[in-house]
Amino acid sequence: MKITSVRAYWLRVPIPQEKVTVSDFGRNDSFNTTLVRVETDEGLVGHGEAKATVGSLGSQRALVATIEQELAPLVTGEDPRDIARLWEVMYNGSRAHYALSRGRVFPVLARRGTTISAISGIDMALWDILGRSLNVPVHRLLGGKCRDRMPAYASGGWADERRIGEQLLGYVEEGGFRAVKMRVGVMDGDVSTSVGRVRAARKALGSEIGLMADAHGTFSVSEAKRFCREVSDCNLDWLEEPVSADNKAGCAEVRAATDIPIAAGESEFTRFDFRELAELRAVDVFQPDMAICGGITEGMRIAALAGAYQLGLAPHLWGGALMFSAGLQVCAASPSAFILEYSLGHNPLQHELAEEPFVAVDGEITIPDSPGLGVAVNEDFVRRYAVE
Repeated sequence: MKITSVRAYWLRVPIPQEKVTVSDFGRNDSFNTTLVRVETDEGLVGHGEAKATVGSLGSQRALVATIEQELAPLVTGEDPRDIARLWEVMYNGSRAHYALSRGRVFPVLARRGTTISAISGIDMALWDILGRSLNVPVHRLLGGKCRDRMPAYASGGWADERRIGEQLLGYVEEGGFRAVKMRVGVMDGDVSTSVGRVRAARKALGSEIGLMADAHGTFSVSEAKRFCREVSDCNLDWLEEPVSADNKAGCAEVRAATDIPIAAGESEFTRFDFRELAELRAVDVFQPDMAICGGITEGMRIAALAGAYQLGLAPHLWGGALMFSAGLQVCAASPSAFILEYSLGHNPLQHELAEEPFVAVDGEITIPDSPGLGVAVNEDFVRRYAVE
């Protein structure tokens, strides 16, 4: 089997005015991602997803160009089932033969950012092809399921102090979720406002529903410490990205100052970034984004690190159906995984890109047994929202 083409499509889906949210990322009026399509000479087609940003906004043009002009020539004509080798080829470029013969990486300069996101999308599509070629789900190829279903938490929570309780309770009622996540940080203007919103949320939810807070990396170290101190009695399941991903030592300082678990990783690339988080004792929970960190291949390496350092695994799953499925497959095969993120902002890429979307029932997601990633792409949706 040989790869005959690698294509990428920027999908931009407008969000209706009544569903628009505002956060530190700005006015979230559209959902954007890059759909990757890999075709073979045997008629098998695999799909993946790559992201230019961790949120829903942002141009994908550079990412599309990287996939089609930089990486596609490296893998076209190759056997798509040689996933481990092709990952090294894409990561190491012209020095891949050194990496494969000497057993260590010789990465090109672009070893973070757009290049790794581009690798992520292609890698995901290759796993999809392998699973479809063998008529088995990807998780079977990764070692099989550790469980048949997993708990999920509803991810959203932008409302002000007066309405945040109502918003989060709506999530609980919508899918039977037993845990919810809200946004805090610089979008609130000051720490006191974030604290007030968290307290209002906990009061409305009661003690039985889990509550996470996500600062999107926007607190300073001192602000994060103060926030943790002032919500210490709110029983947070975790504080996510308290400080910038560029300040891993600061994240470790925050973690050392509180017993609130710290989660991070959606802004990190490859196992090497996650190794630093572990070595610095900066987090309790790894949150790799499969459309950013290096795909399923790298996701499994990160999961192994989580196991080695006795950390939890809860991937960042804010995106489309393909990256959601990729994270779900990794979680299914990883003992360290314990919960899934489920987007409850207006997210048509997760709920409409697939012919059969993933549905939470009683706050849980069933691990699918469909071949590959288990996502039949809605081609009409792609045609409607692909950016020329």
